[in-house]
Amino acid sequence: MLILSRKLNESIVIDGRIVVKVVRVDGDAVKLGIQAPADIPVHRREVYEEIQRANKEALTEERPPLPRLAKACDGAVDEARARMDLMKQPPASDGEIKENESQQRRNSKQEKQDSERKDAV
Repeated sequence: MLILSRKLNESIVIDGRIVVKVVRVDGDAVKLGIQAPADIPVHRREVYEEIQRANKEALTEERPPLPRLAKACDGAVDEARARMDLMKQPPASDGEIKENESQQRRNSKQEKQDSERKDAV
């Protein structure tokens, strides 16, 4: 272990990226300021040890198996398969597209006429 003496407002530099500065001395308590890149975690020892303990516990803790996704989705898998099957069909010809558009216009016109009749009554 390297031991250094620092006075108030003096610093040490670690690896050219971390600066530890003595900010305040109150009796036997020393306040340190630490500048470090965001990707370097900085913790008090007791916090670091608790994080390590919790991580180990999480790795060894037994958990119940997750429910099967197919049951949770309630038919979503079947719907996705049906859509995939539709995508495999060959594209409609120009004649089929025009016929579909024509049928949609007739349906729309019929719905409008039905609605006008209901309003008239």
